[in-house]
This record gives sequence, structure tokens and C-alpha cells, in this order.
Amino acid sequence: MSTKTFTRDEVAKHNTEDSVWCIIDHRVYDLTDFLDAHPGGSVVLAQIAGKDATTEFYNLHRQEVLQKYKDSLCIGTVEGEKPEVIEPELGGLSPVPYAEPLWLRPEFKSPYYTESHRRLQRAIREFTEKYISPEAHEKERDGSYISQGLIDRMAETNILAMRLGPGKHLHGRKLLGGVVDGKEFDYFHDLIVAQEVTRINGRGFVDGNMAGMVISLTAVRQWLRNDSLKEKISEEVLSGKKKICLAITEAFAGSDVAGLRTTATKTPDGKYYVINGTKKWITNGMFADYFVTGCRTEKGFSVILIPRDDTVDTTQIKTSYSTAAGTAFVQFDNTKVPVENLLGEEHKGFIVIMSNFNHERFMMACGSIRAARTVVEECLKWCNQRIVFGKKLIEQPVIRQKLARMISLCESNQAWLEAITYQMCNMTYAEQALHLGGPIGLLKSHITRAAQEIADQATNIFGGRGITQTGMGKAIEMFNRTYKFDAILGGTEEILADLGVRQAYKRFPKAML
Repeated sequence: MSTKTFTRDEVAKHNTEDSVWCIIDHRVYDLTDFLDAHPGGSVVLAQIAGKDATTEFYNLHRQEVLQKYKDSLCIGTVEGEKPEVIEPELGGLSPVPYAEPLWLRPEFKSPYYTESHRRLQRAIREFTEKYISPEAHEKERDGSYISQGLIDRMAETNILAMRLGPGKHLHGRKLLGGVVDGKEFDYFHDLIVAQEVTRINGRGFVDGNMAGMVISLTAVRQWLRNDSLKEKISEEVLSGKKKICLAITEAFAGSDVAGLRTTATKTPDGKYYVINGTKKWITNGMFADYFVTGCRTEKGFSVILIPRDDTVDTTQIKTSYSTAAGTAFVQFDNTKVPVENLLGEEHKGFIVIMSNFNHERFMMACGSIRAARTVVEECLKWCNQRIVFGKKLIEQPVIRQKLARMISLCESNQAWLEAITYQMCNMTYAEQALHLGGPIGLLKSHITRAAQEIADQATNIFGGRGITQTGMGKAIEMFNRTYKFDAILGGTEEILADLGVRQAYKRFPKAML
């Protein structure tokens, strides 16, 4: 970018179709050769030729648009003036109020987070903005799956391993270059990773980014009794060489796991299971090498690890979000696997799935809250720059009421999430399974109901832009189109709300009757 300076009078002379200059935030831009390339057409640019277009520009665009074209179009600054708009820093915190959770804002304190958590937050945000976000936007556009290059990079830095949560699998690993010791990695570190990788504004890619691994390899590590096979699968997946997914839902059975129809029948010699059936809406199923599969066995329900072979067929399912998620219809046609691939005990698979659900729902809660916060940030920015009826939107009381409600929902949900996270840090896996299923279910249900309200308010604030997939409102449009995934995946709102009440009622004191 040039260091030249120009007076405002000099800029004003460039107001013809042969020479179009303008001023935006005290910088001078030569738009002459950009007229035909401007997505909004040349007429709009001709209208601001020779003028200070700062108000007009920020009434339509965000700062990142200037960043994209600054090097090629900016020819200098206005003499004696300095730009005022803050340039975002790689990995930096947003200065917008409520754009970050309270613990990341310098004026607030938290009893939960240490310097270790803050180091990880900074490192994972830098990684996400540098490597994940650019690919996410590309994959959202073309619908293709996550690249092996990004998977390898996440494996090398042990981000893949961190996404499973705390555990022995992290011991001895160098996490993101050593910012955290694997032995001190707790559920607040887990929360941070989950929330940071959600900030990319690419909901389909968020699930396509190895979400299948997050909800399935945890079950393998906890319940697969064959230790050598467990370590083999873990090494393959955490190194990025193989992919894995969870295959529970069927056309006839979603939240009603008891309705599963996929069968696993033992061979006469008792050494193998033969699996027949179908699974539907399986995240990452299109590119998975292993399927952690719920099956009906002779006396109940069992969970079996199934490697992909020529008897396993996957077909892409198109949903409201991008096909980058790899959502699949899966068919098992006489698929034969050794009995050593059983997770937990035969016919007692419900405990495997139900205990595994806690971490899945916790991760979804983390992501849904963070996505909603991003929407709040977008609304706060827009209300501060959009001029309507001669005033900024933020000057309208009705808009401030909408923002107040959205902020309140985000902050209360984050506080509840952190309270539950603290319990997870101080409970064993068995204690979590016993005590936290209900509270996590209620939290997830509450978060997704809040997301519905936030999506509604944000869309009204942005108007037509809120239903447009490009430009200023693209984050709002995507959230409005995709928030329902969190309301359905991992258990629907109604099922989880009921679970929370039923678990509480089991402990209802008889003395109160």
C-alpha cells in the first residue's frame, strides 16, 4: 500500500468516468480500473467519485472488504489525517462488547480459567483463522470434504487429539507446539477448542471437520475391550490416516434408539457378527473408514466397530447446510466383523451410547453458544454502522431491546455451560454418566431454543441482508438456516428436556410428597 498523501481537494478532482477516486476512513482509493469488476455495479462507484464515501461504504460493507482490496486499490492517505477503524489482528480478541465471553474481556475475572487456558485460546484462534477458516469458506462454497492437508496439520499439532477431551491419550503429546501440557488439559481446555473452531461461520464444515471422530472415537477408547485394537484405531485416527464416525440413527429410529432395525447376528462358530441394515443422516459417513454402529442383537442392543469394505455402501444426503459435512445414508449388506469389535458388553449397548452422549451434547452446546455469540457480534457491528431514517440503528430503542435479549441469552447460556464444565472437571467419567445427563440435556435444549430466538431477532435487524448468503448478512443467513441442526442432532430439544426432568424426578425426596 502506498505511503503517498493527497489533499481532499486533489481527490475531488478525480470525479469522471476516466478517473474515479474516493476516500474511505481517511484513505484514498483509485477505483478507475475496478468499475467493471465491482460486484455492485459501476453506477454506485460513479456516485461517490471524488467524495468521502466512508459513511456510504460502512452502510453497506464490513472492514474485511477493504482489507481484501486495500493493497491493489489504496493509493495513499488524506494529508494530515489517520485511519480510525481498527484493523483486526490475527488471533486477536474482538473489541466489540459481548463479542467474547466475559472471561476473555480484560475488565472481568473468572474463577475457572488459568493462564494455560488463555495460552490455548490464543494459539487455537490463530490456527483457526490461519488454516481452518479459509478452507471452511472454500468447502462451504463447493460442498467438498475437508482436505487431507488440513487433517494432517491438525494431527501434527494434536488438535485432533484435543477434540476428544481430557484423557490419557493426551499424555506425552505436544499440544499446539507445547502451549498446554497434555496432563493438565481439562474440560475448560476442551470447551475452548470447541468454541474457537466454531467461529469460522461455516456450519456444514464445522461438522465436516472430523465431528464424526469427536462423537465416536471417544466411545472406542472408553468401551472397546481389545486393547491392541483400541490403540491401533486410535493411532490411525489421531494421526489423520483414517476417519471414523458414529452410526446410530436410522430412518425408523432417531432419538428413539430402541427402535433400531439394523441387526448383528453371530456366525455359528461365534467368531463374527454379520451386520445387515441401514443408517441415515450419519455425519462424516461419506468419507469414514470406520463406523461405530448401533445394532440389534439376539437379546438386546449392542455397539460394534465396523470397518469400511465393499459390503458397506454410502450415499450422500443433502441437507440445509453444506455437503461439506459428509452426511450419508449407510447400508450394511452382510458385513462381517470379528466379535472383538464389540464395544462394552453384548446386549448392553445402551450404556455405551448414553454415556457417550454426554460429551457429544456438551460439545454441541459449546459450539451453538459460540455461533450465537458471533451473530450477536455481527448485529452489534451492523447496528453501529447502519443508518436508517437519519440515525444509526443502535439509536432506535426497539433495536436496543432486541440486542439486550440476544446478549442476555448468550451470557446466561455461557454461564450455565461453564458451571457444568466445572462439574465435569471434578467428576469421574462414571459420575458424569450418572449425574450430568439431565443437566447437559436441559442445557442443550435451552441453548437451541435460545438460538431460535436469536436467529429471529438477528434476521429482523438485518432485513433483506439477513436472508442473503453473501455480503453483510451472510453470517446471519447461515445461522438462521442451520441452527436447527443443534436442536435435532444428538437428541431433539423435547427429548433432552424430558430427560432432564425425568433424571431430576428420580431423586425427588419422598418426604416432600
